[in-house]
Amino acid sequence: MIEFQYFNDCPNASTTLNNLKTLIKKNVININEVKIVEIESPEDAAKLNFQGSPTILINGIDIYTGEIPDNTNFSCRYYLFDGKRTGIMSEEYIKLKYEQYKIKQK
Repeated sequence: MIEFQYFNDCPNASTTLNNLKTLIKKNVININEVKIVEIESPEDAAKLNFQGSPTILINGIDIYTGEIPDNTNFSCRYYLFDGKRTGIMSEEYIKLKYEQYKIKQK
């Protein structure tokens, strides 16, 4: 199960979600495997150990850290890719992490 977590006020969430949706359209990811979860409050964030917006989990594992979240961060999230700070996960990055996960499951 792929879980896309976000909150509405984060400007990076929609671009990352669109990248995920593109992979669905390209039949890389099955839409039935995807759950979109809007985090509406700090309390919701605490219940889910929300890492920040946007976050993508595969079977509960954060695709960026490779770990099960164990704390909470109710804010926009930033990543470091190729030495650059960004709040967006690229289509290529999401695909790479998804394919790595599928290989581990075999």
